[in-house]
Amino acid sequence: MAAYKYGGPVSAQWPVLPRLLRAHLGDVLALPLQLTLMLYAMRRWYFRRPEFVLPAAWIFSFWLVTSVWFEGVLPRFDARATADPLDVVAYAVGGLVFWRWMNLPDRPSPEP
Repeated sequence: MAAYKYGGPVSAQWPVLPRLLRAHLGDVLALPLQLTLMLYAMRRWYFRRPEFVLPAAWIFSFWLVTSVWFEGVLPRFDARATADPLDVVAYAVGGLVFWRWMNLPDRPSPEP
């Protein structure tokens, strides 16, 4: 138990990621994860069309609201939150990844 709690041999096997990747990987992955969940919900329960894709304006709006909230508003009211301009860039990269490679129409399943 002590080895697990204090970072013994188990944690020594993990490679040390570069600082930039450690600091911003969660921010890069945030928008693709959230937008994928939103796309699934829209396809399944709202539009009920598997070919639906999120418009670019929705993705941009989601990026804008996320950036303003987490990097502008929240740091003013919560001492634990910090504003980082690179997080805004990371959100934008995640939004572009989603828009380019993930926001695709659903392929119809082959019928037997």
